[in-house]
Amino acid sequence: MESSLHAPDGRRRPGLSATSLGVLVVGRGVSVTRIADLAPPLLPERTLDDVGGTLRLAIVTGDVQTENDADRLAQHTSRLVQAVVTNGGCHLDALQVTTALEAVALDDTDILILENVGNLVCPASYDLGEHMKITIVSTTEGDDKPLKYPAMFRRSSVLIVNKIDLLPYVQFSVDACIANAHSVNPDLLVFTTSCSSGEGVDAWCDWLRDRVRELRDEPTPGRVYPA
Repeated sequence: MESSLHAPDGRRRPGLSATSLGVLVVGRGVSVTRIADLAPPLLPERTLDDVGGTLRLAIVTGDVQTENDADRLAQHTSRLVQAVVTNGGCHLDALQVTTALEAVALDDTDILILENVGNLVCPASYDLGEHMKITIVSTTEGDDKPLKYPAMFRRSSVLIVNKIDLLPYVQFSVDACIANAHSVNPDLLVFTTSCSSGEGVDAWCDWLRDRVRELRDEPTPGRVYPA
């Protein structure tokens, strides 16, 4: 299992070996799991573009092979992006993340984003010490995913239904997906987004900023978010 640092120019920094022992405790961590998709998702990149100027984000990506996600994200931030290649493992674990964080300045970080391996089974079963789990599904997938993989949705705090610009071309019901998700987890907060048109991205990024304000005990604008 290897992890590497990526600079904004795409150059690889000296790698780390995910073999050290330790317990990960991150009070502001956000674990993000998304389904393997037909095209690379743009939501992480759009998030970096929109909030990277006001929030200090640290990112650890997990992939079975390649560091492509980290390479893409590194083009959207001046901060280093850590990539963990699991070499066949279906999820990140706390040991891998602990090692990856050795090079991350957590005292200089507002939000730690852990982008997990793209499946809805294994990541649901492992605690990474995160503050919350966020699940991203795309309209190119079935709207019954919450019923087929209930553990991931039950343990998530937020669901993002992405690529809504493709709805005219796919058989996917946003209402059905949300209803299915709420049948598993009635408290799930839901955002619908399109990174191509920008629809819904502002609301998602505003919500991230508000969560940081809450953690800092700072006043929030009192925005109302979808249930």
